[in-house]
Amino acid sequence: MARILVVDDSVSMRKLVGATLTDAGHEVTEASDGCEALEIAKKEEADLVITDVNMPNMDGITLVGELRNVPAYKFVPILVLTTEVDDAKKQEAKGKGATGWLVKPFDPEKLLATMKKVLG
Repeated sequence: MARILVVDDSVSMRKLVGATLTDAGHEVTEASDGCEALEIAKKEEADLVITDVNMPNMDGITLVGELRNVPAYKFVPILVLTTEVDDAKKQEAKGKGATGWLVKPFDPEKLLATMKKVLG
């Protein structure tokens, strides 16, 4: 079982991803934007972060960079789950420290397989 922080401004997307992860036996914490996720990350450790890109207050790419500055999250895998398909955004996220990139709508099996791969 992994502890996973799911960050998305869409309640329905958080619930969908959360249900997929919970059904697979994982513990899920949700945040509605990057600011909320960063506050949670400073108090609780997660084994994996899954974040959207386009969110109010703090976008996902900025969040990735900020999380890499939190000592407990320096090496935690961070997956970006977004509708964005722009290569420049992918490279920016990778440059900030993102581990992987998945495009919405997501395939639950692919998400779980990717998680398994990055969690080892």
